[in-house]
Amino acid sequence: MLQIKKMIAAIVILSLPVWSFAQRIYYSDPGRDDYRQVNFEIIGKVSGDILIYKNQRSKNDLSIFDNEMKLKNKIVLDFLPDKLINVDFVAYPDFFYMIYQYEKRNIVYCNVVKMDAAGQKLIGPVEIDTTQIGGSSDNKIYTTIYSENKQRIMVFKINKRNEKNYVFTTLLYNDKMEFQKKSRLAVTMQQRDAVFSDFIVDNEGDFVFTRCGRNGSRDNISHMDLMMKPAQSDSFIVNNIPLTNNFLDEVKLKADNINRTYLISSLYYKQRRGNVEGLYIAVWDKASSQIKAESYNIFNDELKQEAKSENTNAKTAFNDYFIKQVLPKKDGGFIVVSELYFTSSRGGNWNRYDYLYSPYGFYPYSPYNSYWSPYGYGSPWNRWNYGNSTRYYSENIAVFSFDPDASMQWSNILHKSQFDDNSDNGLSYMIYNTGGEISFLYNQLERRVRLLTEQSVTPDGKINRAPTLKNLDRDYEFLPKYGKQVGARQVILPCMYRNYICFAKIDF
Repeated sequence: MLQIKKMIAAIVILSLPVWSFAQRIYYSDPGRDDYRQVNFEIIGKVSGDILIYKNQRSKNDLSIFDNEMKLKNKIVLDFLPDKLINVDFVAYPDFFYMIYQYEKRNIVYCNVVKMDAAGQKLIGPVEIDTTQIGGSSDNKIYTTIYSENKQRIMVFKINKRNEKNYVFTTLLYNDKMEFQKKSRLAVTMQQRDAVFSDFIVDNEGDFVFTRCGRNGSRDNISHMDLMMKPAQSDSFIVNNIPLTNNFLDEVKLKADNINRTYLISSLYYKQRRGNVEGLYIAVWDKASSQIKAESYNIFNDELKQEAKSENTNAKTAFNDYFIKQVLPKKDGGFIVVSELYFTSSRGGNWNRYDYLYSPYGFYPYSPYNSYWSPYGYGSPWNRWNYGNSTRYYSENIAVFSFDPDASMQWSNILHKSQFDDNSDNGLSYMIYNTGGEISFLYNQLERRVRLLTEQSVTPDGKINRAPTLKNLDRDYEFLPKYGKQVGARQVILPCMYRNYICFAKIDF
């Protein structure tokens, strides 16, 4: 009888999912100065250690953690100036670049320094560029972007002359931060209420974005040009993309470096201020300099019913969805991920256009109010700006898969329901890619406690919901949307412990 029980136990153990044994979590100890107001950036894994940059007022330091998130060292970055505006990082396996800007006597300086995993300066600081400004300012002037393979790094700025005229200054470097090309280019907007999409630099060093026009500040996009500056060129190649009497929402742009294409996606409308009808997709081929594939994918009633929240009906189901990621596939296809997000407030109504576009007309990639800026709205650095009586909602995730011809292969909805008052820090999700499937990490309220939850999507669109992650300490509240994948099955997540910021490493 005992032998039979042992055999049954062995069968049960073998039948359990492998990840339930493989998943391990390590927490860092909160530092004495790591109050919730601290700004931070997860740099990544360098020479096997986890590097995290922290800033609070004039204090700047680099925290170095081992594989079990034990603090190995804390380096004070005393070479950084007091009036620091912004810091960007480009990490490599055994070193990283810190590109920072600061203001001194009405001049904004942009510098770079190369550092190793121990926090020691290898090269620099070296001045990249300067900009004269009219007065003291904490606004971000320079934006840093880099290619997927990190062989091309670009620093650029945009000078807005008036409502229609802009001047771009671009500085291109290789992975050794060796200067390649500087260009000054004028861009004229055809309409006054204009917006730009994401700015990207591909593996060949080409600078690309879309220039979009609207009839008014509360209207949808009615005109779109794909703007391309080849790496060694001093001018833009302008390619108009006709919208055939349709209207676009926020345009997302992604480079597929393997297949040498640009992927353009947007929710679209048939009427200027109507409801979202579906998903617009265009695939631009670099070799032929033309659209390779294009489609307007109408959402059917069944999908709308599945995607809606408790506060909406099927007709308006996608009106508050936002495209978050575009993920290229090796075969030339790609996946589009969007999320349902909205707010309610006693002080005013939720407005999608105010959320999308800044007063400067190209939020969230504005040099004045940038998505990547440490102190800009929408940045993780600004996470502690609390409102008075606003409730934030972050709900279902819609996932769409397309083939290389822009035809939809499948779609699916990951159901979640999240809300919080006066802060959206613990809402939304983090996505990490294992190669075989895409996983989503987010907080789910269970018995009045927010627990980290995982759902994954397989290549054929099947959704797998894993049980609640094991070994979770309920004293820690995760902030998934600010996390970072640092290995094939390894992520770093910031979390709150009482009133302190700390970090967790999860191995799946």
